[in-house]
Amino acid sequence: MATIGPFNGTNLLLKFDTADGTPGSTVTVGHTTSCELSISSDLPEATTKNSAGFQEVIAGLKSGEISFEGLVAYDHANNAIESADFIIAGTKVDWSFGTAEAGDAVYSGKGFLSNVTMTGEMESPVSFSGSITTTGAITKATN
Repeated sequence: MATIGPFNGTNLLLKFDTADGTPGSTVTVGHTTSCELSISSDLPEATTKNSAGFQEVIAGLKSGEISFEGLVAYDHANNAIESADFIIAGTKVDWSFGTAEAGDAVYSGKGFLSNVTMTGEMESPVSFSGSITTTGAITKATN
């Protein structure tokens, strides 16, 4: 049953893996503490002398970016090290963003990791952050 009402952010999952075309091959990014999907649309100006002094725009290119943060765990299958390897190799990834709950919306697509940062502060867990820039269409499906 689909999630009803506000829900805990812990239930929102980011998954990605190499874009090899294998259905369902994405793996949850390990030990994340936050994730964010941003979808935007470029709005080119279309104002003319006939616009009565008001700005007009048209729908242009759409784009997306996913950002995430977490704690580094070298023993997890989808971690900061693997993310860095994807950047170094220029690997395109399949990604999905949503809950595991049946009936909930899940967004997915392809993209490239655009950055990964690993941080180690004294007497604190080692953390990482990163982002994926989408390429091509973003699709919406239901679990």
